[in-house]
Amino acid sequence: MPPMRILFVALILLLRAGLAPGAEGPVVVLSLTGAIGPASADYIHRNLERAAQLQAQLVVLKMDTPGGLDTSMRSIIKDILASSIPVATFVAPSGARAASAGTYILYASHVAAMAPATNLGAATPISIGGMPGAPEPQRQPQEPERKTGKKADQTKDAEKDWMSDASRRKAVFDAAAYIRGLAQLRGRNAEGAEKAVREAVSLPAEEALKLKVIDLVAADLPDLLRKLDGRKLKVAGQDRILRTKGAETTAIEPDWRSRFLALITDPSIAYILLLLGMYGLLFEFYNPGFVLPGVAGTI
Repeated sequence: MPPMRILFVALILLLRAGLAPGAEGPVVVLSLTGAIGPASADYIHRNLERAAQLQAQLVVLKMDTPGGLDTSMRSIIKDILASSIPVATFVAPSGARAASAGTYILYASHVAAMAPATNLGAATPISIGGMPGAPEPQRQPQEPERKTGKKADQTKDAEKDWMSDASRRKAVFDAAAYIRGLAQLRGRNAEGAEKAVREAVSLPAEEALKLKVIDLVAADLPDLLRKLDGRKLKVAGQDRILRTKGAETTAIEPDWRSRFLALITDPSIAYILLLLGMYGLLFEFYNPGFVLPGVAGTI
């Protein structure tokens, strides 16, 4: 082979080697902070699709949440499970938490990571307006005898308590089965997952790593990408090897639409808006012709 041709082939091989890291695609970084609601689900859904269009090799979901709505959480988890791009959920920075709904999302992700001095858990489902630490379930009362007065009222109260406890147990059992299934899918500690639901157990990062609840602890995003480099993941039935060391990162922050929706769909804010709307409509019904209270209440 002529020397010039050998030199030409060698140059092509060197160029290929230099371009190899870029061929793996960028790392897309999303932020999930505050209460999880419809805005969060919409933000994650749209940007997982965008990551696929960018041919990203990994999506890092930086999370700091006290929890949120069950329906929105399940929507996010469905998107993660269906994603063609692996998702690494990273509880960060230090001092952040993945409580309640955040714990389920962490278990559902292809990679679960936490920064030092963060925590997860306390995943017992609680209805809006409900109080944690409900009384222990009572036995279902027997068919009451025909009684009147105080004893009959006590029997009715016992029946109501039992029905309330039965509803709560159903929610807890459903959530425990759901998180156990996610843990088994990702090969993580299923017993620890159930304890987070049934006993509201919360774990710091180092203890979660020791119990195999998460995959790794990283100080920050660059440290996470270094530790993930070369890791093999199964995504959509196929094996993927990450090449994240020195990879280009693309941060996609929530836009004004997502921030506005997050504000008005926050459970506490939404509850206040609902009350204001009801009072506005009532005021309009009692004083027809004012218009403004009725229009504001309807909106």
